[in-house]
Amino acid sequence: MASSGYTYEVSLRLVGGGDGSVPEEPALLTFEHVNHDDIIDIVEHMRRTTGLPPDDAAAAAVGLKLLGEVMLREKRNALFDPLRSGLREFISSLKSRAAIERH
Repeated sequence: MASSGYTYEVSLRLVGGGDGSVPEEPALLTFEHVNHDDIIDIVEHMRRTTGLPPDDAAAAAVGLKLLGEVMLREKRNALFDPLRSGLREFISSLKSRAAIERH
């Protein structure tokens, strides 16, 4: 993966099943992702400005930044066409909220 930003190792570990069970050997998914933004800084910012519980703000920020970056790289891929305008509007709304919070 060519680097033109921040490189992250993203890990997801299953710690509890949908039925409440705890796996003896948790499943683990790990991959690298390059993003033009400092995702950790964005998570902290969303925790301060969105009113979401901290873990929800982190999940929303990470999910948004991972998806958004893939969509930027795949701008000609029709798979993402149904999401483009809605995501753009959502990000604008977040940025507006952040600007209001700073003042």
